[in-house]
Amino acid sequence: MDQKSKLRQIALVAMLTIGGVQAGCAQTAPAESGATGSAGTAGAVESQPAVPAPLPVVTPAAASSTAAASANDSATDGGNVAELQRMIHGPDLAELRTTYNGSYGASLLFYAKEMTYYVALFQQKTFWRVIKTTDETRAEAIYRDFARQTVQLSDVEIRRTRLEAQKAFTERLIALQQVRANRLEADLSVARQQQAAVATQQKETRQQASALQNQKAAAQDQLRATQHQVRELQRQLESGLPTH
Repeated sequence: MDQKSKLRQIALVAMLTIGGVQAGCAQTAPAESGATGSAGTAGAVESQPAVPAPLPVVTPAAASSTAAASANDSATDGGNVAELQRMIHGPDLAELRTTYNGSYGASLLFYAKEMTYYVALFQQKTFWRVIKTTDETRAEAIYRDFARQTVQLSDVEIRRTRLEAQKAFTERLIALQQVRANRLEADLSVARQQQAAVATQQKETRQQASALQNQKAAAQDQLRATQHQVRELQRQLESGLPTH
């Protein structure tokens, strides 16, 4: 049997099968026998390879729409966080924008291979929330919202940081003033000790001066007495001698 005859038999079987579906249970037993015979004829060509059914065609627009829906709706924040953590150190993820406020930050990242945006809210380099989308406008809006959240979240933290700095600065001033007070107290203690020593020395000096004054007065009295004695002895020695 040539190839054309086989193809005609396959076409005949297909037509009989379609007719059997349309007729339903109204088919007669002889028809069923004919169908069986036809099926037997079809069985003779079962060795031929079956023609695969064509796959559904997906247009680029439909694929983009499906990817966007999957990116926006199917993944949870936790799943996106884990996905971004795996990708963050790779070469294919580009950082478009980043905002820092205190220990909080927001980043807009772009995965060019899939035209996908990742918007991340993080604290101390740890991702907190991650939104994945293929919509550029939505990604920018979410990034701005996350950036505003970092301002609000960091407000108390920044205030605490400033208060801690002011407290530490005041404590340093207190320490410096205490050092200065200690030095002044040390100087004052030395001054008091020196003043006491000077007072003692002054008292001793006055006493010594008083004693020396008495000694001087006694010495002068003794000098005058000695001088008087010398003059008297001289007068006696020269007694009876001419004066000129």
